[in-house]
Amino acid sequence: MVDDAYTFGAIAAANALSDVYAMGGSPLLALNLVAFPSKELPLRILGEILEGGSAKAQEAGIDILGGHSIDDHEPKYGLAVIGTVDPNRVMRNRGGRPGDQLVLTKPLGTGVITTAIKHAVAPEPAQAAAVASMLRLNREAAAAMLAVETHAATDITGFGLLGHLHYLALASGLAATVNSEAVPLLPGAAMLAQAGEVPSGTRSNERFLLSRVELAPGVDLASRTLLCDAQTSGGLLLAVSEAELPRLLAELRSRNETGSVIGSLEEGIAGKISVR
Repeated sequence: MVDDAYTFGAIAAANALSDVYAMGGSPLLALNLVAFPSKELPLRILGEILEGGSAKAQEAGIDILGGHSIDDHEPKYGLAVIGTVDPNRVMRNRGGRPGDQLVLTKPLGTGVITTAIKHAVAPEPAQAAAVASMLRLNREAAAAMLAVETHAATDITGFGLLGHLHYLALASGLAATVNSEAVPLLPGAAMLAQAGEVPSGTRSNERFLLSRVELAPGVDLASRTLLCDAQTSGGLLLAVSEAELPRLLAELRSRNETGSVIGSLEEGIAGKISVR
């Protein structure tokens, strides 16, 4: 995702922790999962990756208790995270209700920006914003989610915003509407998407969603791509009633988190999304 080994490890750890936060859980401990070309790259690089992962785990308040490693030609790193959750407060990507408002807690664009980083064409402000977003834990956003009556939640990762929303709406038996102009984007993301700096995962998402999404004629090509952009360590997508929305936004602000109201759930064909 990035060239710096320490940052790579920290982003991978934040991404792994996100699944626990998205379900309303608290991480308890983690194990390292490592693939590394020990005969092709110096072990110093592996050490920096592990240091980055350890630092992010410490920020989350947990320890990494060992792990597993194999020799592989391509470096890979992640965590197996174990957490606890109140069985009466488990958040799932189902349970949304008609009229629920959709709130997104991080801007989109990490997929296109990291692709541009690989091609050495990403502007520095875009790189910095994407790295800062991927490094930010979803811990405080999850705490805000649990402070109100949230009906459904998911984190935004490889399937992109529309992919994850499709599954949330489908499982809830509802349709969804998205206001493309309300969706927050990372600096430079639209320009890079328009220039074709698009990862293959994002293109796969676009193909998958062709029959599941209706796009209004006014939605530009860059926005269409970014709504499907495969994210790493993305934010949370939350479904809350209109009555609870002000409380959720206030809870997010009190924790220095952002919350953008990007659309709603409604009666209709389950899983169908209209983008205007």
